[in-house]
Amino acid sequence: MFFWNLLLGQQVEAADWANKQRYAQANMELMAGEPDPQRIVLMGNSITEFWYETHPVFFHENHLVGRGISGQVSSQMLARFRQDVINLEPTIVVINCGTNDIAENNGPYDEDITMDNIKSMTELALAHGIEVIITSVLPCDTFCWNPAVKDVPEKINNLNLRILNYADSTPHIHFLDYFSSMTSDGRSMNKHYSDDGVHPNAAGYDIMETKLIDTLQSLNQ
Repeated sequence: MFFWNLLLGQQVEAADWANKQRYAQANMELMAGEPDPQRIVLMGNSITEFWYETHPVFFHENHLVGRGISGQVSSQMLARFRQDVINLEPTIVVINCGTNDIAENNGPYDEDITMDNIKSMTELALAHGIEVIITSVLPCDTFCWNPAVKDVPEKINNLNLRILNYADSTPHIHFLDYFSSMTSDGRSMNKHYSDDGVHPNAAGYDIMETKLIDTLQSLNQ
């Protein structure tokens, strides 16, 4: 019996590799409620997930819907993009991804594949009339769960440059630079803004909130 339960659990996990069920109930409730013409969805990983847990009032006050899932790479976000973004009919989506790609959470890192996933999410959003903000990857010099990954700052800087160039060359896409405000040396997270060098703490999220609001206000001018 234990073997079959274990096997069934593995099959369910494999079938929902992108964890689409994580927000399924919340999405149903949101879609059943009153439409919100100011709705903004934040698509991301643990940085986005923990942000909501740290400061839910900020999300509620600013019509933000958090759709971050810890540990996810860009391909998993792309797989659940329709359920967690498009179906919610937001005005804007803010995409933050790349950290776990570089950390090799789902296999070897390929910068081209990560960029393709970002572009695919962007194109899906634009096709449905959703404005897109793509954020920089936050600074980090090593991953505590996978210290074998080398040249982390260089990989982050290279990906951020490609995201910036893509946003600058594509209409209706905007680049949000968290990186510059969250680092003091151009490589690692400022120690005042993170307790583990990867995830922002409350002070770090305060910085990100200011940057996000500034960007959103600039779109309304």
